[in-house]
Amino acid sequence: MADDRGCSLGAVGLAFVGGGLVGTAVALLLATQSGRESREQLRGYARRAEEHVHELADKAIELMDQAVDKGREFIKDKQAVVTEAVEAGRTAMQRERDRLSGVKTA
Repeated sequence: MADDRGCSLGAVGLAFVGGGLVGTAVALLLATQSGRESREQLRGYARRAEEHVHELADKAIELMDQAVDKGREFIKDKQAVVTEAVEAGRTAMQRERDRLSGVKTA
């Protein structure tokens, strides 16, 4: 399903990760700390970014599962309506056949 706001969850996640990478690169270039401290800080950023991406993926999977379940419910409801309509049509057709052939129904 399309989102009316114009951005998908994937685009938002990609923008977040991209912004994080750009921010990290700028911080490393302007850092007043040692290379070892910078590497440790970078590892921390990477771990947090990875956790956030996993959270977004889990949320996306959950939303897709909900959408599929709603779709199944919708189809099941509409199938019941169509089945009832077909049965009503068959009954009406049989009554009309009986009427035209002169057979009386009890």
